[in-house]
Amino acid sequence: MRFSHAPERFFSRAAAIRLGLTGRARLVSGAENATNGNAMTSSYSGPDLCRQTAFETVAELKSGKVTPNELLDACFERMGQVDDAVNAIPTKCLERARDRLAGFAPHGSNSGAAGWLAGLPVAIKDLTAVSGVRSTWGTPALADFVPDFSDYCVERIEDMGGVVVGKSNTPEMGAGANTFNEVLGTTRNPWNVACNAGGSSGGSAVALATGQVWLAHGSDLAGSLRTPAAYCGVVGLRPTPGRITHGPSDVPFATEGVQGPMARTVLDTALFLDAMSGFDPRDPISIEAPADSFQSAVLRADQKVRVAWSEDLNGLAPVEANVIDPLKAALTALEKSGGTVEEACPDLPDLVDTYVTLRAMAWASGPGRLPAAVQEHFKQTLAWNIDLGRKLTPDQIYDALRGRGVLFRKMLDFLGNYDVLACPIVGISPTPVEMEYPTEVNGQPVGDYVEWLRFSFLSTTTALPSISVPAGFDGNGMPVGLQLIGPPRGEARLLAVAAAVERAVGFAGQAPIDPKG
Repeated sequence: MRFSHAPERFFSRAAAIRLGLTGRARLVSGAENATNGNAMTSSYSGPDLCRQTAFETVAELKSGKVTPNELLDACFERMGQVDDAVNAIPTKCLERARDRLAGFAPHGSNSGAAGWLAGLPVAIKDLTAVSGVRSTWGTPALADFVPDFSDYCVERIEDMGGVVVGKSNTPEMGAGANTFNEVLGTTRNPWNVACNAGGSSGGSAVALATGQVWLAHGSDLAGSLRTPAAYCGVVGLRPTPGRITHGPSDVPFATEGVQGPMARTVLDTALFLDAMSGFDPRDPISIEAPADSFQSAVLRADQKVRVAWSEDLNGLAPVEANVIDPLKAALTALEKSGGTVEEACPDLPDLVDTYVTLRAMAWASGPGRLPAAVQEHFKQTLAWNIDLGRKLTPDQIYDALRGRGVLFRKMLDFLGNYDVLACPIVGISPTPVEMEYPTEVNGQPVGDYVEWLRFSFLSTTTALPSISVPAGFDGNGMPVGLQLIGPPRGEARLLAVAAAVERAVGFAGQAPIDPKG
């Protein structure tokens, strides 16, 4: 296909000053922004083991070429080198990890399973309980909380041979796409430490990008996996609700918030998804893992993919050229490698109102039901979203429940002709870390802290799996991610298309970096 040329849209000089880029990087636009994954070179000074992919490293664990304790040593060596600069894993648990390995059998009871991790260190997001490890949810009232239980998802990861090495940072209760909180501080983007790393799984994305871990757990409601993956140059998958078990939960039938895998490559993401997937009778929406592994789907993938592309989802959200141009370049590369790309988008009636209502219900029924002693410390944006949920009228709720059905059916019909729908993750490159959220995108004002995340709404509302895959870099050297939305329970095909994009743009095996700035 041939993309229409977008009008030239530049970062303002004021934005450049905030980012600390003047005098160090020339502001560019248009086609100059369309750098591919191999165009940006970065230093890496950590252990060689941390440079490897998870897939390679698990193979070495299984063969006995490397031991879990050697990986643990490398992991904590790398944390000591870089984490003070980025604050990705503020809560570390080396002693617990060593204890887990004391009786660990590399060829344990699940060693034949596709997702067997064989002793690989992993990070768990600080919204998810790990037994015996401080789990703060980023909120002052829980600053010293140490649960005596683990989330069902963590139990499964550990049963599958994953070794938890720490809790990755998150905004308070996961509210917001900038990772900071009063308890654990601010997480910084390793590509420019003056910038936002995204959120709410920002700590996980940064830990991956800097080589502190090979795999990292995240969760997603309004792009909480996808935005930080895009901002940090890693992969983040929001799976089908129920694909990865969650709980214990007071709202176990909720489908808006899900847990998912993050990694540096698509194949590594598939490996972690295999480890995390599977039926759990304690979770009422849990579904069985497929007979064929997700890794197999990636390894079989070819470039003959059918992609629908929409720059703004029918005008849903503004986008800046610094973001769009690398995405178009990536899709052009995909076409040249054998894929088919067409500009197309289904009608998406009332998507914003439907999503905002569902989101408000989730906040009011979750954090909004915590004890008053916890809620009284909540930041303003979190309290606002909870209050929005409490003020919903019955008709708003009924309309949202019906509206998501309409949107699902439209996406189901649309994806009968394509493998995925591709669109941006967000419409703006990372902003200064001090800004909770951008006040405008491409000259259009942003009304609240959720509005600039509109590209995340569709997947969440329709319960369709989606992924952020690195697509290139903007003119200021910051990563840009492409969002792919797949069919119902279609993670296998979604990962295959993501692998095709990864190969086309040259991001396969993306190496970790030392923090810049």
